[in-house]
Amino acid sequence: MRLLKVATCNLNQWAMDFDCNLNNIKESITQAKQAGAVIRLGPELEITGYGCEDHFLELDTINHGWECLKEILVGDWTDGILCSIGMPVIKGSERYNCQVLCFNRKIIMIRPKMWLANDGNYRELRWFTAWKHKDQLVDFQLPSEIAEAVLQQSVPFGYGYVRFLDTAVAAEVCEELFTPIPPHAELALNGVEVFMNASGSHHQLRKLDVRLRAFIGATHTRGGVYMYSNQQGCDGGRLYYDGCSCVVVNGEVVAQGSQFSLRDIEVVTAQVDLDAVASLRGSISSFQEQASCKNTVSSVLVPYKLCQPFNMQMSLSSPLQINYHSPEEEIAFGPGCWLWDYLRRSGASGFLLPLSGGADSSSVAAIVGCMCQLVVKEIEKGDEQVKADAIRIGNYTDGQFPTDSKEFAKRIFYTVFMGSENSSEDTKKRAKDLADEIGSWHLDVSIDGVVSALLSLFQTLTGKRPRYKVDGGSNIENLGLQNIQARIRMVLAFMLASLLPWVHSKPGFYLVLGSSNVDEGLRGYLTKYDCSSADINPIGSISKQDLRAFLRWAAVHLGYSSLAEIEAAPPTAELEPIRSNYSQLDEVDMGMTYEELSVYGRLRKIFRCGPVSMFKNLCYRWGSRLSPSEVADKVKHFFKYYSINRHKMTVLTPSYHAESYSPEDNRFDLRQFLYNARWPYQFSKIDELVKELDGDKVAFGETSEQDKSRANGLGMGVVAAGSGDPKSGL
Repeated sequence: MRLLKVATCNLNQWAMDFDCNLNNIKESITQAKQAGAVIRLGPELEITGYGCEDHFLELDTINHGWECLKEILVGDWTDGILCSIGMPVIKGSERYNCQVLCFNRKIIMIRPKMWLANDGNYRELRWFTAWKHKDQLVDFQLPSEIAEAVLQQSVPFGYGYVRFLDTAVAAEVCEELFTPIPPHAELALNGVEVFMNASGSHHQLRKLDVRLRAFIGATHTRGGVYMYSNQQGCDGGRLYYDGCSCVVVNGEVVAQGSQFSLRDIEVVTAQVDLDAVASLRGSISSFQEQASCKNTVSSVLVPYKLCQPFNMQMSLSSPLQINYHSPEEEIAFGPGCWLWDYLRRSGASGFLLPLSGGADSSSVAAIVGCMCQLVVKEIEKGDEQVKADAIRIGNYTDGQFPTDSKEFAKRIFYTVFMGSENSSEDTKKRAKDLADEIGSWHLDVSIDGVVSALLSLFQTLTGKRPRYKVDGGSNIENLGLQNIQARIRMVLAFMLASLLPWVHSKPGFYLVLGSSNVDEGLRGYLTKYDCSSADINPIGSISKQDLRAFLRWAAVHLGYSSLAEIEAAPPTAELEPIRSNYSQLDEVDMGMTYEELSVYGRLRKIFRCGPVSMFKNLCYRWGSRLSPSEVADKVKHFFKYYSINRHKMTVLTPSYHAESYSPEDNRFDLRQFLYNARWPYQFSKIDELVKELDGDKVAFGETSEQDKSRANGLGMGVVAAGSGDPKSGL
């Protein structure tokens, strides 16, 4: 037997905080060595943090990376253990995303990433060059200070692997695993038995299974030990890196770390038998045949043995049941951990949430409540860093620290119901009941006086006073009155967030939490600069359907029973007066259901459908209950309001990323925000298809609504940038 103990880790790194990152790396190596591991794998770009973005273009960032690596190499950290450490490296005039393989205070080789992540949230080609030279390893001249410190002038650089006397080890960096021809396929044929994948992979609902299936598939038919390391936490942006570092042997998971955790460092170890890898490979005839005529990959020889012989005191790691969280748990724990990192690193002393008693703001409140529960549980487990952060943020004195989540919430979470004459007693009560269950410091304020003052000012300026539609007013008046309420709430929220700490004799400020969901963003069903405008938004990339399922789950598993009543209530903005014959409802205002919105969103983003392609797809999906002309009307309705409201994405609150059809404009969904909202060419194509499908006589010209817009002199720029502002979505 060739027994090998390996260690991989989840690290909560922070972009550009080199002290934090270096300490985490050192501690993870220490824990790996204490566990008896001889290989330690860290996350991608762990020295700098993955999310540095344009800071990668600064020479300071590169230089600080080398300085940190030097500190690791001159100490005893790498004695007797192979460490794969992620950092950016400049070779010549090119900048590469690299894994630096270190052993016994020396750099063994530098492995640049060959296939870069460049879609969705990722822009690696903006900062790095992909390494394309697969035929050889080249010499890399080390920076002079590093060369003097480690007594090395140059090291091998490029695509290759490390040959020890008893096994072979190679790096495969994040995106490379998911390419059509991944490096591990060729490396396995060259005799590599241990693969180290350093990653910076973000959380997305229902995504973990895709990742784990890739690890399992990498070694199921080829054999091998596949190590995976990931960052975990918020490193300064919208993404939450969801850990789940693991070790897979011959297609079976033998070690798995947590997906969501408040810990800064988590080391996962496994004891494996490399003879099991050799045995599997020897039993596969096709593997043997392909290995006999392989393309030779360059390697570096290290005259050292990593493995131990047969030893009864060293037990092997057994296959285990993979731990998957339900989507409801992911919504609770992912944004909850992200909020904790944001809170403790921002300098804020708490959160402030406008709590309306509706599903969205109640979901945010429940996530904060979950965060408080996680903090208390982690302190009970003995995590000193979480304890120190909680003491500082909660303003505890005299040796006190959080022992109860509701008590902790009272110190760091402030909710406020900002009611108007249009608010119902039911929503007011729901907000109060939920705040009591979570433990937040709850306020109840009426905004009617401020609304009345603004309307009086408007009347003084113009001589006119607007009325709601139910009272005989026009659409313009109706929308304007709704916008006033929504924007007053934003101003009041930020005023409270900045002044309440002073009122309570606390330091710092409170972060204002937003509560618009991904479907509202997609449809533009929100007022620009209302309560959707906040410091951060934990649910901005989560669908309404998933949030309602989360509320049902949280009512039971988080202990907030009032959420069941909130979930059962029909969604409403409560911005118009309630009458015996009229009650404002979100789906009526939008002209579409939240379920339909999710379908539109997935077709638009994930399946890359324009209006015509979406129409064709929905004819198949909805054809049994809707005619082609009805499907066409729905598609046109969606694209009309999507386009006239797209401009709102440019000011959307930074949102936790969780959904693959997010319309977030800053990084994930890069599209224009000024559209011809009439889509004349695309809609005419749909009309032609409708005519072919059901024989209806459909005019190819503009609709009466479009004629009206043009008659009123509204150019497409005005429509796109000036309409669709209110929560009502008109």
